[in-house]
Amino acid sequence: MRKKTLGGAAVGIVIGGILFNAPDAHALFGVGDVVTDPGLYGVMSTVQGAIVSTIQSMENSIVSKFTDVGSLINNQLTAGFTQQSNYTKAAVGAQEQIADASNTAMATYQKDIRNAQLRDEHTMSPEACTALNMGQAITVSAGQSWRVGRALGAVTDPRGEAGPGTPANAGQGQAAAAITQLHLSRYCSRDEAAAGLCTVNPARENLDQRASSLFGVPNYDGQDGVDAANDYGTSLIQPVPPAAARGDALTSVAGQDAQARRRGYNAKMSLARSVVNDIIASRTNSVTLTAEQKQQQTNMGLTATDTSSWYGALELEVYRRAGGVDWAASLQAMTPKAVQVEIATELAMGNYIALANLKVAQQNAALAAAQLATSASSELRPAASMPTPQLASQ
Repeated sequence: MRKKTLGGAAVGIVIGGILFNAPDAHALFGVGDVVTDPGLYGVMSTVQGAIVSTIQSMENSIVSKFTDVGSLINNQLTAGFTQQSNYTKAAVGAQEQIADASNTAMATYQKDIRNAQLRDEHTMSPEACTALNMGQAITVSAGQSWRVGRALGAVTDPRGEAGPGTPANAGQGQAAAAITQLHLSRYCSRDEAAAGLCTVNPARENLDQRASSLFGVPNYDGQDGVDAANDYGTSLIQPVPPAAARGDALTSVAGQDAQARRRGYNAKMSLARSVVNDIIASRTNSVTLTAEQKQQQTNMGLTATDTSSWYGALELEVYRRAGGVDWAASLQAMTPKAVQVEIATELAMGNYIALANLKVAQQNAALAAAQLATSASSELRPAASMPTPQLASQ
C-alpha cells in the first residue's frame, strides 16, 4: 500500500513539472490544430511514452529500494530473534545443568546419610556388650543362688524338725549345748574370753548375733562369711529347736496330738528360715566377674573380687547406670539405634527386678498368712484345757 502511494506521488511530480515548465501557448496555434495535427500528436505520444517509462522506472527503482530495505530489516530482525532464541536455549541448558548437578549432589548426600544409618543400625555399641555380659552374670548367679538356698534348706529344716543326726533328736539340752559350743568356737566375746570359756577373735566377735553378718556386704567373704550369715539366721529364727518325740511319747494319743502341733510349728519355722536362706544364697559368691565388673567394684569403693553373688552382680549393674561416669559418657556418644537398645535393656532389667520383687512379695504374703494362722489358733484355744486320757495306741 505504501509502495503504490509513493509511485503515484512520483508520477504526479513529473507531470506537474512538465505541465508547469511547458512554454506559454502562442495565439497563432489553435486549440483544434494541436489536437488534430498528426505530427504534434506523434510528438506528444513519444513524450508521453517517455514520461510513463521514466515514471515506471522510478517506481520500480523505489520499490526495489524499499524491498531491499525491508529485506535488510527482516534479515536483521530474524538474526536478532535467532540470537535471542540462542540465548534462551543456552540459559535453559545452563539451568538444566545446574538442576542436574544439584540433584546429583543431593542424591549423593542422601545416600551417604542412609549408609551412615545402616552402619549405625548394624554396629554394636560397647555398652550393649557390657550390658549383655552383666545380664549373663546376673542370670547365671541367680541359678546358682537357687541351688545354694536349696542346700541350706536341706540342712536347716532337719535341724528344726529335730531329725535323726541332729542335736535336738537327742533332747533339747543337747540342742542348747550344741548351739552354745558353736558360738564359743566361732564368735567368742571378750566377756566369755575373760571367763576362760574361749579365745576371742575381735574380727568375728558376736557375729552370730549381728544383722551385718546377713546384710552388711553384697558378697560374703568366702566360707567364713557364709557361715556367719547362716549362724546369724539360726540365732534369729530358731536357736534351740524342741526335742524330738520318740518311743512311747510318739506313739501315744497325746504324743500324736502333740506331733500334729509340732508339724505346724516346723512348717512355720521352715518358712521363716527359707526367707533367711534365700537372702544368704543371694549374697553367696556364685559367678566369675569380668574386667568391667571389677572396675565397677573399684569405682564404687569396694575391693575388686574375682567372683560375685547374684545380689552383687545385680547391684553392680544398677549402680553402673545410676552413677557410672563411663556409662554416662558412652550414652552421650550413642547412636539413636544404640540408645533404643539401651532403653530396651534397661526395661528388661526392670522386669527382672520386678520378678525378684514378686518373689519377695510372695514370701511376705506367706509369712503374713502364717502369723494370721497362729493368731487364729491362739484365739480358738480354750482358757482351761481338760486332761487328756492316756490311752494305749494298740
